[in-house]
Amino acid sequence: MRTATVTAAAVATTLAGAGAAAVAAGRYAADAALRSRPGRPLPGGPRLSVHSTGPGRVALTRSLASLRPGTYGLTAPGVHAVVGSVLDGVAHDPDTVVRRLLAVTRGSLAPGTRVALTPQVHAGDPGTALGLEHADADVPGELGALPAWFVPAPRDTWVIAVHGLGTGREHPMVVMPLLHRLRLPVLSLSYRGDLGAPASPDGLGHLGESEWRDVDAAIRYALRHGARRVVLHGWSTGAAMALHAAERSALADRIAGLVLDSPVLDWHTTLRALVAARRTPAALLPLAVRAAEGRAGLRAGHRRPGEDPGALRIPVLIFHGPDDTIAPWEPSRRLAAARPDLVTLRTVPDAAHGAMWNVDPHGYEEALRRFLTPLM
Repeated sequence: MRTATVTAAAVATTLAGAGAAAVAAGRYAADAALRSRPGRPLPGGPRLSVHSTGPGRVALTRSLASLRPGTYGLTAPGVHAVVGSVLDGVAHDPDTVVRRLLAVTRGSLAPGTRVALTPQVHAGDPGTALGLEHADADVPGELGALPAWFVPAPRDTWVIAVHGLGTGREHPMVVMPLLHRLRLPVLSLSYRGDLGAPASPDGLGHLGESEWRDVDAAIRYALRHGARRVVLHGWSTGAAMALHAAERSALADRIAGLVLDSPVLDWHTTLRALVAARRTPAALLPLAVRAAEGRAGLRAGHRRPGEDPGALRIPVLIFHGPDDTIAPWEPSRRLAAARPDLVTLRTVPDAAHGAMWNVDPHGYEEALRRFLTPLM
């Protein structure tokens, strides 16, 4: 009898130890997913190799990513380049794709260089990248000063641009030339966790749940410096932050409209994608996702951005598509279907997360122009 008792106790102890180890491993994976490095491409994206270059073209590893239509950045340590469409009729090896090489803005694309494809097309600042007059600004946030770029223009409706996962404040530069032609001032914001900005108290990202307060600070800054009202243009988690600000800010009545690109509206699916991209074993995925939700303050029952369509009071333009594997577009479709009086959904097929402009720059900018014109 005693032997059986001892054996049962040993088994229970072993199981408890294994369970504790699994929980610890899940928590580690969750923290890794939420502690992304500022400005680095999202985890899980394919790493491509440069096979060769020629006048106005570059051969890259063949993959679904390198075959996507549109214009993208190529990044590696010390390297940034811009590639355009896939070139047909050009001789190449069967395991490569030849794309138009539009510019090499930093470093060089030597054969063998490992690069990532990113929606962040521009490098530098609005002056060096676009030739736009701009000023460096420090937006007073609750955790400290938030670096931002301000591109001046005559109108008193400002666009506050908020980047998302895997990019920095350079990403919104893709729409700055259009906004400048429309004579709209632009404030491109860095927020907690970004390079040069204060870290969040726990060092983790929260998918907009706490970061939205930095957007609120940017609204206050804009109103103090001449804006009469603002349009919030957010990508990915930046879109979630914009929605949170419209729902929670004491200055919500000064928000004229929202532009949401690849909005993160279903954090469970986004966290699962981020955790899985860290090569978390399948058996640990549920634990890691639950841990990430807890660490980010996004437990069950917590209200998601845009969950109550009836609370919307301002026009919303959403750019999203079915090929986004980080932020599913079904919540965007439901939001647009629930509020057709205020919400316009522009569907962008073949676009990865945050890359709606990249696939169709002309269509994106025309939809944006039409949306912004009555809000000026």
